[in-house]
Amino acid sequence: MAGPRQDPSLYRHRDTVPIRRALVSVSDKSGLLELAAALTEAGVEIVSTGSTAATIRAAGHAVTDVAAVTGVAEMLDGRVKTLHPKIHGGLLADLRLEDHERQLKDLGIEPFELVVVNLYPFVETVASGAEGDDIVEQIDIGGPAMVRAAAKNHANVAIVVSPESYPSVIESVRAGGTTLVQRRELAARAFAHTAAYDTAVAAWFAEGTLGDGADLPEHLTIKAERLATLRYGENSHQRAAIYTRAGGHGIAQATQLQGKEMSYNNYVDADAALRAAYDMVLPSVAIIKHANPCGIATTAPNALDPIASAHLRAHECDPVSAYGGVIAANGTVTLKMAENLKDIFTEVIVAPDFEPAALEVFKAKKNLRLLKLPEDWQQERMDVRLVSGGLLLQDADRFPDDIVSVAKDWELVSGERPDDAAMENLIFAWKACRAVKSNAIVLAKDNATVGVGMGQVNRVDSCRLAVERAGDRAAGSVAASDAFFPFADGAQVLIDAGITAIVQPGGSVRDEEVVDAARKAGVTMFFTGERHFFH
Repeated sequence: MAGPRQDPSLYRHRDTVPIRRALVSVSDKSGLLELAAALTEAGVEIVSTGSTAATIRAAGHAVTDVAAVTGVAEMLDGRVKTLHPKIHGGLLADLRLEDHERQLKDLGIEPFELVVVNLYPFVETVASGAEGDDIVEQIDIGGPAMVRAAAKNHANVAIVVSPESYPSVIESVRAGGTTLVQRRELAARAFAHTAAYDTAVAAWFAEGTLGDGADLPEHLTIKAERLATLRYGENSHQRAAIYTRAGGHGIAQATQLQGKEMSYNNYVDADAALRAAYDMVLPSVAIIKHANPCGIATTAPNALDPIASAHLRAHECDPVSAYGGVIAANGTVTLKMAENLKDIFTEVIVAPDFEPAALEVFKAKKNLRLLKLPEDWQQERMDVRLVSGGLLLQDADRFPDDIVSVAKDWELVSGERPDDAAMENLIFAWKACRAVKSNAIVLAKDNATVGVGMGQVNRVDSCRLAVERAGDRAAGSVAASDAFFPFADGAQVLIDAGITAIVQPGGSVRDEEVVDAARKAGVTMFFTGERHFFH
């Protein structure tokens, strides 16, 4: 427990604090030598550790090793370096109090006026794919302790946690010291820095407990940093910003190669497009409008340019809705695909890469936004959604990576089992259905959507919408429903349109009525045993 606060009358005012002694220990060496040179020029004693001290000394600047201050050599492979009273006494002494000043003199401890610390690269190590002890060793202990100590004592000490602050600190050193306002601002950044760091560590440990059958964490911490302030949100009167989450590998981490600034709705649609295209194993393209697919397709057999073929087939599903859409491809965008898009107004294209020749074509469409996904893109294991006053957490809804495993547990309840080509088409429809807002109905032919019904408050209307959009293409296609048919009427709409096979979860109290309707029409029907709602 902390001791009682001193009588306010005992505190001496300190505004500008001259910098005579600085503690410098950084993982990120950016700008370090410029800062060290400025400190040396101003006659500031630099106390440092390990590789930081070696870097400063190699540049010709005088450095006092922490071990020379503490009288104890670094130990335990560097795990213990700065955790010592002669370091933390110098950080925490409130020199507005004569008694603190006296205690330092009695103990032979010199105070610090500047602390420059950034922490071990924990987040970067996690993102690199490292595992286990390699990550644990990047959990900084002494660093956060020094940062928090200096930040608490900002009345006397300036704490710097980012090279971005070096220029202003150098100016202050040359001007005679740091001001209280400046030190308070630096302290606020420091506490935010350590909070974000601890959140990233806690999130990593929580992620490690989220395996199959494990309980969801009692406490959930999410670290996110603002990437950009957006022009507005879903509507022009709403403020908005995009944040990147530590350890994320999706749309928020994509690199924009060209085009106008991304909007809030662009990000939402781009994420939905990614969800649709990356469920597929074959080269595939999804076209999204208002977070719903207006076309999803895989490449035609033996296509010379698979990704361009997939795009054309996706576009054919609903060319009207594709106008002003957002496109995601699960393979490199080629010159041929770029040429096919020359006369189609498109807001955003998301892909793992773009051929240089394709980028040249897209330069003529200056407003078109191109997003290149990070190399380590992968679907998230968990799905987080904000609700009023809190958030929801669930396992991500994912399919097996291979096509065969998707249907291995399906139950044939009507008709004959289709041949391999027809089964592949049914699997495509089932996977495409997951990307459609509920109630969702997808009609597909030759691994391409031909009709999509989404977002209706009853399944019959979704069936009618899908059939209407498919038109003549409905005959001979297959259908997928994201959840069971509560009555036979929805399935009957599909059957009357000439559907040859239906895949659905099953589980309704009227399943037998639905199956009877399929049997009477000679339509194949599978129960999957699981649904894929997407709200």
